[in-house]
Amino acid sequence: MSEIENVVIIGSGPAGYTAALYTSRADLRPLMYEGFLWGGLLQTTTDVENYPGFPEGIMGPEMMQRFRDQAERFGARLKTEDVTRLELSPDGGVHRVWVGDEEHQTRTVILSMGAEHKKLGVPGEEELANRGISYCATCDAAFFREKRIMVVGGGDSAMEEAIFLSKFGTTVQVVHRRDEFRASQIMVDRAREIENVEFLTPYVVERFEPGDEGSLSRAVLKHVDTGEEKVVEVDGAFIAIGHQPQSELVAGQVETDEDGYVITEGKSTRTSVPGVFAAGDLVDHTYRQAVTAAGTGCQAALDAEWYLRDTPMEAIAEEHWAKVRSA
Repeated sequence: MSEIENVVIIGSGPAGYTAALYTSRADLRPLMYEGFLWGGLLQTTTDVENYPGFPEGIMGPEMMQRFRDQAERFGARLKTEDVTRLELSPDGGVHRVWVGDEEHQTRTVILSMGAEHKKLGVPGEEELANRGISYCATCDAAFFREKRIMVVGGGDSAMEEAIFLSKFGTTVQVVHRRDEFRASQIMVDRAREIENVEFLTPYVVERFEPGDEGSLSRAVLKHVDTGEEKVVEVDGAFIAIGHQPQSELVAGQVETDEDGYVITEGKSTRTSVPGVFAAGDLVDHTYRQAVTAAGTGCQAALDAEWYLRDTPMEAIAEEHWAKVRSA
């Protein structure tokens, strides 16, 4: 049975590396496919000031390097490759993981592929990311104290961010393509009650432009009905149009919700397939913070460890060799 892994972890970021750390310390010798873009969204973040234990803050890439180094120190086998295909055994047993033509078999799988911010896809957005454009108010609000802030979006997340950012910015302008909002009425009413929150509707962002110092200075908007352009001076823009979970690899194999987030059982990380666990932003609609992702990575590792403890190896071996003989 030496060719069958105990744990294969797919994806990195705080959840994946924490799962790798805990399973390594449990002497499970995890095999982790961290992906070519290892480190997740924090690799594109500058200062991280809200992660416990770093009172002076830390740069996102440095933080993820530390996560990575710690997991590797305790024996995690890290592969900087992307998993291309999964074949999960619906009733548990042996799961199959492919990287190109290379196949690995494993008793448990921890899914930590994360989620991506949905982007507007307009000129200047990519160039000014982390130079005035952000996708996380709780992460970056403090950098825009006494600044002019814009929030783009019309759902509950956009209203929550506008309310939160109103404590920091001199003005917060909410830009949405329709006069009506997707957000619940109570959230819209709360935002409207705040003195320094304004609404710009129905407008879409045409482009973002830098100032002389290379950071965000202006947003050019277009009126949806008339096509008229409007230039807004702004220091920070928060894009709040949702997230896209990276669950394509397991589509149709584990239970997901209508938005593609993997569903787990209760407060555990267990998915609908025995021996398969999910952690981090792949399952998180609500919090999407590094510290909460790391916490679920710990949970997934413990869930996997307990599953291996309680699942007899003999049953796994019998199923495995039966499949080999019938192939």
